[in-house]
Amino acid sequence: VRAYDTDIYVADIQVSSAEYLKTALAQGSFGRNLKDTTSNMAEEAGAVLAINGDYYGFRDEGYVLRNGVLYRDTAASGTDALVVYGDGTMAAASQDEATAAELEESGAWQVFSFGPVLVNDGDLAVAAGGEVDQSMGSNPRTAIGMVSPLHYVVVVSDGRTDDNAGLSLYQLAQVLVDNGATFAYNLDGGGSTTLYFQGEVLNDPTSGNRSGERSVSDIVYFG
Repeated sequence: VRAYDTDIYVADIQVSSAEYLKTALAQGSFGRNLKDTTSNMAEEAGAVLAINGDYYGFRDEGYVLRNGVLYRDTAASGTDALVVYGDGTMAAASQDEATAAELEESGAWQVFSFGPVLVNDGDLAVAAGGEVDQSMGSNPRTAIGMVSPLHYVVVVSDGRTDDNAGLSLYQLAQVLVDNGATFAYNLDGGGSTTLYFQGEVLNDPTSGNRSGERSVSDIVYFG
């Protein structure tokens, strides 16, 4: 769709089990300097649809639990993690209040650490001026949300070009609500933002001064 002077891609996804919402790590391993493009990881994993993840390798803190395996239990203070439970439910968990082990014991299937939460209980969870610390106001964006357990919505937007202004977090959250999200979470954006579907990259990945996919540490995919 075209809105806010930006090309926006929306995927409505329904699965029979949360096991079809998967993640893949660059080079098949967890590590600080391991990177690959979203499309390469998606192809290797046999993904139908994939997006970039939270770029866990860019930071030393923030829970990393992927496909039921806990890789990092160091909390990112002040950050809500995205938790996908085994029953397909998505929810936020404060890393100041819940340990990674507690989330694992409660049935977490995936845990991501980026944020912020965009939609909660069907309402916008970000203010009009809200923004990620390291981000400009309007950007390429990647977000994932839940309509209901096992029913998800993915939103990816272009940005940083003459033809695409990019989205603020508030605009991104509004797009998710407009598409039925009752809960949604912001993933890594900017030059990392990539949408892969059935063998093709659909959006226009760019960091503003360089076009093409950025190598990242992880992806979220369905397949």
